[in-house]
Amino acid sequence: MTTPLILAVLVLVAIAVWQLAKIFELSQLSTGKKSDATIANDDDNKYNGYLLFAFLVFIYGITIFSFSKYGKMVLPMPASEHGVDYDRLMWISFAIIFIVQTITQFLLHYFGYKYRGEKGKKALFYADNDKLELIWTIIPVITLAALILYGLYSWTNIMDINEEGDPLVVELYAQQFNWTARYGGEDNVLGDASARLIDIDKANILGIDESDPNAVDDIIVKELHLPVGRKVNFYMRSQDVLHSAYMPHFRAQMNCVPGMVTQFSFTPTVTTEEMRLQPEIIDKVKRTNKIRAERAAAGEENSDPWEFDYVLLCNKICGKSHYNMQMKIIVESEKDFQKWLDSQKTFGETVIAVP
Repeated sequence: MTTPLILAVLVLVAIAVWQLAKIFELSQLSTGKKSDATIANDDDNKYNGYLLFAFLVFIYGITIFSFSKYGKMVLPMPASEHGVDYDRLMWISFAIIFIVQTITQFLLHYFGYKYRGEKGKKALFYADNDKLELIWTIIPVITLAALILYGLYSWTNIMDINEEGDPLVVELYAQQFNWTARYGGEDNVLGDASARLIDIDKANILGIDESDPNAVDDIIVKELHLPVGRKVNFYMRSQDVLHSAYMPHFRAQMNCVPGMVTQFSFTPTVTTEEMRLQPEIIDKVKRTNKIRAERAAAGEENSDPWEFDYVLLCNKICGKSHYNMQMKIIVESEKDFQKWLDSQKTFGETVIAVP
């Protein structure tokens, strides 16, 4: 891959030098009468027209190549209820953009060639054309209005955060450069918290109010577990700078803003084990482990076998270790989730009990 890239860069540099040389040559011409050699003739215009078509073929070719080569880089099937609508809206937008781009680029290059300069040929000029202007104004307006309305409808449904369906309550706490999750415990209610109450000596890293009865059974963990098929209401805080909780497979993202609580809600629909059985995930694991095995043979680090996991990332550049700010997410059955939750220590056992 490195060799073709170097060759491509050298070709582009050569073209740039060639164009700069032509510009310099033209800049040295006298201000007197121009010679015939400096005026584009019919052959020059035809040659440029052919170049337009060549560039059009290049655009279409690179587009088709990108879809076929890197289409697998698109995220696999959504793992949340709202993710289906989210993806549908995205692909509709992609389809419209692709169709419009294909048509307009063809017309742009075609008319550039058809109406190229020719000796004795005079361009036909229209001062205005009300019918054409109406067509190319109304069609984009209708299309964009439909996309915006569909987008607003999808956004309203996604952001409808409520208490219906007995949702699981989880807090995501962001700080440079790690995540901490807090569950509401047996009563599924989070205790009050404030950054002013952080007490490192007592391991109260989230600033939870120790006098709040609802805080006693809160559970603080470094690995996020979610029950499949159950709605989860997330409440997000940040200790220091702006972060963004990004869970790509669930099509979920929300900023974590210092001094305020932001919210997001979704229902997981695919367990971790089920996602690992998806063909695209299996292919990705095989490709990744092949690369890691090659690195191991070459004596490089980070060559251990990899297995797919959902992940919580920070999607706002928050400092030097932003790239490594992530948390593992495990989606499992309600029974397995409850078993895991029961095995965790509560806030009262780990902090309040400390003398």
